[in-house]
Amino acid sequence: MNNGMDKQHLIVIGNGMVGHHFIDQLVDKGGLAHYCITVIGEESVAAYDRVQLSAMFADKSQQDLMLGDVSWYQNQGIDLRLGQQVVEINRAQQTVNIRDVVTTELICLDYDKLVLATGSTPFVPPIKGNDRQNCFVYRTVDDLAAIKNACSQAKTGAVIGGGLLGLEAANALRLLGLETHVVEFAPRLMPVQLDDLAGDLLAKKVTKLGVHIHTDMRTEKITDGETATHRLWFENDTPLDVDVIVFSAGIRPQDTLARQCELEIGERGGIVIDDTCLTSDANIYAIGECALWQARIFGLVAPGYSMARTVASQLVNDTEAKFVGADMSTKLKLLGIEVASIGDAQMRTEGAKEVVLQDSAGGRYKKLVVNADSTQILGAILVGDSSDYDALLQCYLNQTILTEHPAQLLFDTSMLAPSTDENSVVCSCHNVTRGALISQVQQGCHELGEIKQVTKAGTGCGGCSSMVKQIVDEQLASMGMEVNNHVCQHFSYTRQELFHLCQVEKIQDFETLLSTHGKGLGCDICKPTAASIFASLWNEHVLESPYQPLQDSNDAFLANIQKDGSYSVVPRVPGGEITPDKLITLGEVAKKYDLYTKITGGQRVDLFGAQLSQLPDIWAELIEAGFETGHAYGKSLRTVKSCVGSTWCRYGVDDSMALSIELENRYKGLRSPHKLKFAVSGCTRECAEAQSKDIGIIATEQGWNLYVGGNGGMRPRHGDLFAVDLDKSTLIAYIDRILMFYVKTADRLQRTSVWLENLEGGLDYLKQVVIEDKLAINTSLEQQMEHVIKSYQCEWKTTLSSEQKLNRFRQFVNLKDEEISLPYQRIRGQRIPIKEEL
Repeated sequence: MNNGMDKQHLIVIGNGMVGHHFIDQLVDKGGLAHYCITVIGEESVAAYDRVQLSAMFADKSQQDLMLGDVSWYQNQGIDLRLGQQVVEINRAQQTVNIRDVVTTELICLDYDKLVLATGSTPFVPPIKGNDRQNCFVYRTVDDLAAIKNACSQAKTGAVIGGGLLGLEAANALRLLGLETHVVEFAPRLMPVQLDDLAGDLLAKKVTKLGVHIHTDMRTEKITDGETATHRLWFENDTPLDVDVIVFSAGIRPQDTLARQCELEIGERGGIVIDDTCLTSDANIYAIGECALWQARIFGLVAPGYSMARTVASQLVNDTEAKFVGADMSTKLKLLGIEVASIGDAQMRTEGAKEVVLQDSAGGRYKKLVVNADSTQILGAILVGDSSDYDALLQCYLNQTILTEHPAQLLFDTSMLAPSTDENSVVCSCHNVTRGALISQVQQGCHELGEIKQVTKAGTGCGGCSSMVKQIVDEQLASMGMEVNNHVCQHFSYTRQELFHLCQVEKIQDFETLLSTHGKGLGCDICKPTAASIFASLWNEHVLESPYQPLQDSNDAFLANIQKDGSYSVVPRVPGGEITPDKLITLGEVAKKYDLYTKITGGQRVDLFGAQLSQLPDIWAELIEAGFETGHAYGKSLRTVKSCVGSTWCRYGVDDSMALSIELENRYKGLRSPHKLKFAVSGCTRECAEAQSKDIGIIATEQGWNLYVGGNGGMRPRHGDLFAVDLDKSTLIAYIDRILMFYVKTADRLQRTSVWLENLEGGLDYLKQVVIEDKLAINTSLEQQMEHVIKSYQCEWKTTLSSEQKLNRFRQFVNLKDEEISLPYQRIRGQRIPIKEEL
């Protein structure tokens, strides 16, 4: 069965999160050298992040949740078969029979090794009437689509189950505008993770959000309702009428195939595996929620990932790899409420004791579970404030010995020194150790975002992000590298601190800044940084005598220098809207000055190949036609990309064109630590690709949704959803504050994506600053933005009005009106010198 290539055939059944992670790990470990791989997925789409399904109700698209795509599998040479179902496993012949979900065609494949990653199925309680129309489970993207469609005609909904997924489902119904009820059989919400006091506090907080909570309720049957589609009948309470019902009462291992081929199954279901994740068949492994290890089914993704890594190692002959259980700690924000559970939160360990802080006034609950002599943390529960989760989790995972009474940790966790053992786990979601982070730093990864991308640390629940940064900084310091974020050797300040000094002391020139707060003569790092700060604060023309010597090569000539020594000219085209006359002008200018033209992804026309002496003449002709500088040379707003919106598109729900033009004209003069790109989409079809921009805006039926921190390029990152259903005035106010806060606090040359990732407190902190005015600076931020807007000038036009500034654009000081050039030929617009034969 080696396919004639000395490779074994590996079949993976299941392309969910765990199945995909297994393939990813196997590829990283060199498994493609040993196996031809076939992956069979029953859904029609490749693996996606099932944990984040609810985000699709907050205008995240399915694409945002994708963990991999078909092209990735193709590039690896892996046969990915979607929309196909394995109906039979023949262990004796080592074959699987597969049926196409659509065509019902049957095929048979041989295997040498088989991995079952079939996951679980939602548990629907055996309630009479549970199969009625508009009764759903909450598991796949198709489930969500069906729920969303049903809710469009509904007014009320109920979720049967008050666990993690149940509360996620309740939030989904709430976001869809339904009066929402949660019905839980246990006496409290999240019965697996929380105790009675924590569950009670969570219920009170959820109730304040308008969700009705019914605990200790046993549903007997579902019938026709009198005031709605359904009526839920309870054992000891009055009935409840609702239009939509979602079952989220737990999961059951998907072990149908294992039963069919007579693998060993647990008493209550689940495919029995050993520490290597092998089943009762030496050629078949099982991983994830279908697998039963030591009589346990793990209902979280992190243990499934750990199993996946174990099997990937085993298949490349790392026989020491074992699955030894997994941490079940979780940190979530349910309906906006912070909830966390660590380790043995239910005090099942013999001799365990609890230390509790119940802050009813502040809406907080914190419980620590410690061992009999109070020297180790065994578990914890946090509701209302999970800021101590990271420190407590590290203390639990690494079995830190407590030197003080654990009650002190209820108020201050700063005494918990992190473990220095390189084998200590920092990120339990992806099993990343302290040593793995240190190794990456030593190999040259010095940016936090890069470290996260390579190791995956901090990309799961995110609870370890601050710990990751601390370890990275410590290692950089130990290597003798600068970690204090000083701008350069001439200024012992960060960019943020320099910005503050210039603002408070009203410093407007480099000489003053250097003499009062710096040393030496300055350099190519601090001079452009100072120039950017001055431009952001005072917005004077960048070629005025105090500022001109500070500019980098592009700002110094108001154009981007190209590889052949020529320059590009990029006029602004707000929102991509342009008249025929202006298009003709661009063509005529390009033809007159022999320029190469390129329509960009930012909906502008770039003109390449201009000589230095030609720039003023080109600008003059463009300005006469109504154009102005597009700031393509500056660390500033570049473009606001837009679809045609409701003006032309039949799907558009608002005028994205008008908003994009307004925004581009509003922020076109803002100088920032790095370039800025915006986009406005007129509906959730997202034709402007707003979620990949620094500022992204998407129209909905209720207003505008705002995204922050997106980025393309070498480190692509989707923006984070910042606020939903905003009216235009609120939207603009939020953007004003976000941009000015970014300008004030970001490091030099730091994109908004990296800034947001490194911002302590992340997105939640940014919301507190911008929406809640936590720092009481919103008025100041808006005033600063208003100054930038009112002091805007077209830098090309201002330059043309000054003979002194125009002198910079003469090729030779003694030749004013002539250009001297060597013979050349054009290749895609570039001037390539013609070499003469000797």
